[in-house]
Amino acid sequence: MCGIIGIVGKDAVADRLVDGLKRMEYRGYDSAGVCTIESGQLVRRRAPGKLANLVAELSGNPAPGNIGIAHTRWATHGAPTAENAHPHATGEVALVHNGIIENFKTLRDELVADGHTLESETDSEVVAHLVSREIENGASPQDAVKSVLPRLRGAFALAIAFRQHPGMLIGARLGSPLVVGYGEGEMFLGSDALALAPLTQKIAYLDEGDWVVIDQAAATIYDSENNRVEREVTTSGASAAAVEKGNYRHYMQKEIFEQPTVVAQTLSSYVHQADETVALPQIDFDLSAINRVTIVACGTSYYAGMVAKYWFEQFARVPVDIDFASEFRYREPVLEDGGLSLFISQSGETADTLAALRYCKEHGQTIGVVVNVPTSSMAREADLLLPTHAGPEIGVASTKAFTCQLAVLAALAAHMAVKKGLMSRDEEREVVKHLLEAPAALNAALDHDEDIAGMAHLIAPARDVLYLGRGPDFPLALEGALKLKEISYIHAEGYASGEMKHGPIALIDEHVPVIVLAPSGPLFEKTVSNMQEVNARGGKIVLISDEEGLAEAGEGCMATIQMPRVHPLIAPLVYAVPVQLLAYHVACAKGTDVDQPRNLAKSVTVE
Repeated sequence: MCGIIGIVGKDAVADRLVDGLKRMEYRGYDSAGVCTIESGQLVRRRAPGKLANLVAELSGNPAPGNIGIAHTRWATHGAPTAENAHPHATGEVALVHNGIIENFKTLRDELVADGHTLESETDSEVVAHLVSREIENGASPQDAVKSVLPRLRGAFALAIAFRQHPGMLIGARLGSPLVVGYGEGEMFLGSDALALAPLTQKIAYLDEGDWVVIDQAAATIYDSENNRVEREVTTSGASAAAVEKGNYRHYMQKEIFEQPTVVAQTLSSYVHQADETVALPQIDFDLSAINRVTIVACGTSYYAGMVAKYWFEQFARVPVDIDFASEFRYREPVLEDGGLSLFISQSGETADTLAALRYCKEHGQTIGVVVNVPTSSMAREADLLLPTHAGPEIGVASTKAFTCQLAVLAALAAHMAVKKGLMSRDEEREVVKHLLEAPAALNAALDHDEDIAGMAHLIAPARDVLYLGRGPDFPLALEGALKLKEISYIHAEGYASGEMKHGPIALIDEHVPVIVLAPSGPLFEKTVSNMQEVNARGGKIVLISDEEGLAEAGEGCMATIQMPRVHPLIAPLVYAVPVQLLAYHVACAKGTDVDQPRNLAKSVTVE
């Protein structure tokens, strides 16, 4: 959520700041603003709503200056108004902030008692006033920041500009990512490498607790103990072209159709086609000694973990616990020695998941992470880094990251089984064979896009929709319901098929479409039996199955969606496609904002 960009430049920066914000629109936001320094004055422009409103404000009231900061805000404290939009400013400093200041009320009361007038409802503004107070008392910008940072409880990435020092910015991070960009006679701050992609490829990731002073020529980085430190400067590889929609109507649509390619790219790192083996990156612990797996994630990543639970228990015969990251620490889980704690996250910065990771690390667990950003906080703190290779995912509703996570988790479960001696060479070859079939099967699933678009109007008027699945298809039912909720704003729920008669069947009537995921196979007959219970009560069924399944059970359905016949191992990857496309086309039929649905952020960096 939220996005930060800062530039200490040679030329006017306002347009480039706005361009940087546009590259971070995918993160989710509801207001935006910029602040530059010109002729010893802080020049601030803010607007609620989309970036177009800020652009309109700047067109009537330009913000000149060669140094500046900018921000897209996702509201936490205070409504999305111009007054609550960042940057926040005093007479001396302007500041943008990602994260949350948990003790802001105490700090705010202190500032008010000291004569400060705060204009917004936000937690962020108190930081600007705390720094400003130090400046007004004669401190240098560096000393002001050094004294304020230890007083902040919570999570933050900060970029601060100083009226009397128009050649420098100060950034800081704790629990929220911030990168430094190195240019030619210019320096940059950003929430991620994508924000800086057209400006520079040379970046350094700040470590937890770091703060940095940048000017036109250099960056001086300090750790949490205020010791000067060096952080590795790397080539980001982030491409501005990677975030273009091309010929697609929405980023989400583009990312759905990229899945055959990115799943193939991901599998190439975990499957050796020549000798038909599964493999992992080099690790320095004994995978065969793992006696329990604890999976922690949020949202769509949690559902990937639910599918993986089936695979780990089936292949490697290890017990698996799975938890929502937001709940995990608060039940004080019992973590056995010799356990692998596995964290799944697209961004690698999700606050709840990162906090759970650190909890497990403190309790002696081996840490594995499945992430799409291999330079993220989670990636840097892992014992076992398992990157997906989905590329930048801009749509807020996760699609290609999900299927790539599934590919990695399937390979990991199989590899663990091999290491434990529970999977023979023939069985391993069979797993590799089926995993390598996934990209072609995803392509075949995408061939039914027009059919799904043609039936979206049947679902769009509904107020409630149910999804049913059994076995590994149950998490797909949950994922389908989540997708529909996220982007079409239709209330939807996913259920294990056998649980319908234990309560949810009371919801069934002719106004409630029921989406049934039922690939032919060992669980098909039981799922169809549950489907008939729905049919007998007037429910309108959409059956998603292969040709054989549709021939057996498709009669009498409101609509059917045909999938290729695939092995049960890769069915979760393939059946992700129709639930994604169905949600997408229903949202298009309703006219909602597909890529930036209301109230949602791509990366949730506050708990």
